[in-house]
Amino acid sequence: MRETVFQPFQRNRARAQGSGLGLAIVRAVAEAYRGRVDYRPNGAGSTFEIRLPLAAATD
Repeated sequence: MRETVFQPFQRNRARAQGSGLGLAIVRAVAEAYRGRVDYRPNGAGSTFEIRLPLAAATD
């Protein structure tokens, strides 16, 4: 599941609601801002961490 969780139309259960696009969109937006999304399964659920670079200070 780790490799496919960010693929478009990927869902955990056959009867799950939704189209399976949410995490693919999150990943695309994070990467567009030079960031990343990390995924860690934790027991009955999962943890997702979005990391984005700090903006450069402007005067």
